[in-house]
Amino acid sequence: MSQLQPDRRENAERRKPPPLSLADSNHESTTPPDAAAEKSESRVADPLAVGPGESAVGDITTSGFETIFGKIVVERGLVTSEELEMANALLRESSGGSDPRTLTDVMIDSGFLTHRQITRLRNEFEANKSSQQIPGYKILKRIGSGAMATVFLAEQLSLHRPVAIKVLPKKFSDNAKFIERFYKEGRAAAQLNHPNIVQAYDVGQAGEHHYFVMEFVDGATVYDRIVKRKRFNEPEAIEIVMQVAQALKHAHERGFIHRDIKPKNIMLSKSGVVKLADLGLARALSDKEAAEAEAGRAYGTPYYISPEQIRGEVTIGPQADIYGLGATFYHMVTGRVPFEGKNPSEVMHKHLKEELTPPDHLNPKVSAGTALVIEMMMSKSRKDRYEKVDDLFEDLKLIRKGQSPHFAQKGLGMSGISSSLAVEAAQQKLAAQQPLVQAPKQSGNATSGPLFIFVMAFLLLSLLANLLLALALVT
Repeated sequence: MSQLQPDRRENAERRKPPPLSLADSNHESTTPPDAAAEKSESRVADPLAVGPGESAVGDITTSGFETIFGKIVVERGLVTSEELEMANALLRESSGGSDPRTLTDVMIDSGFLTHRQITRLRNEFEANKSSQQIPGYKILKRIGSGAMATVFLAEQLSLHRPVAIKVLPKKFSDNAKFIERFYKEGRAAAQLNHPNIVQAYDVGQAGEHHYFVMEFVDGATVYDRIVKRKRFNEPEAIEIVMQVAQALKHAHERGFIHRDIKPKNIMLSKSGVVKLADLGLARALSDKEAAEAEAGRAYGTPYYISPEQIRGEVTIGPQADIYGLGATFYHMVTGRVPFEGKNPSEVMHKHLKEELTPPDHLNPKVSAGTALVIEMMMSKSRKDRYEKVDDLFEDLKLIRKGQSPHFAQKGLGMSGISSSLAVEAAQQKLAAQQPLVQAPKQSGNATSGPLFIFVMAFLLLSLLANLLLALALVT
């Protein structure tokens, strides 16, 4: 074998799918089994995307999957040319059997690929194929994918502007629940118009495929930055959280809760504007029917989900978003999620029961004021959290100036007593950081008090009396 070709062991290692770990899998939202498909804003390189000088409408969209399959796996580096030839030879040998086999069958039987890898390739192929059928848009490349949708960068031909198009996979085209959830996201986004929220442009159907057109944000996510840098410095984190808080204020005032605030859903544009994305779990506060239908089930992302969402409470309000933003803030300044575990259930149990490690204990550079704000945002009881985003925003402005937060210095209620010691310690640290205030000097001096005046008057009267007595004796 040529030295330019990797050896069999290296190739086998390259073919292995990445291990599933809690850090990867549970950054995605958790939904019940009947709604298990989850959207993802993963920003991975796209081996099936078109490259420079290529057309988005090519073999991938004009040929069947089995026809183009061999070309795809070799281009992606999943198998070598020699292994593909070997698989084709095995396929030809079995062609006369009673049970027809395909190249994908041979690849799996030979151990070159797994069922999971081929399923992922097939889904990507279908998504790329369907994306070419959306009228009015020119597809440029795929920029993200997940179980619930694939996201493409495209050009809106009528306005010559870049857009992002989310396409529902073909396998969900007959599932009324998934279709309704998909359109619900589009309707929710359409009712929100704020510079810190990804704007919705259009939602519709092309053939048997459903699509959602939205603003394209040229930048990375907060999660991408955490992976790259481990954590944010405090001033930068505060600025990002303040912009997200403004987005949440807008959504809450219009009667919507996001329910899935997390680093992957916060976009950072190259111009410095923060954009809150993905309203797939957003719900109108007035939608009592949906609230009752979802009762008892956890909707959200395990690492950032609020206790009331975990319990599946019917009444989920703005404070659930404040909790999720607090967990995101915590991750940004410490480089760690608030609670870790072996599986989603363990992580969510810790959100309910385990005391939060103060962020400044993990990162001593975190100021006491910021620690207090995060801990109040993540109080397990809603009544111990910020009542509204306006109050949070006021405290964020104060700590940005290096001052003490106003609301976060108020004591916790009895339901939050499990974390009161941590908050008290942070308050003590905050007090130690403040400059000592000297007691104001007393005005005047000891000779100006009323007692001194009384004594002097008494002495003068006594002296006068003695003088009068002496004069009387002389005469």
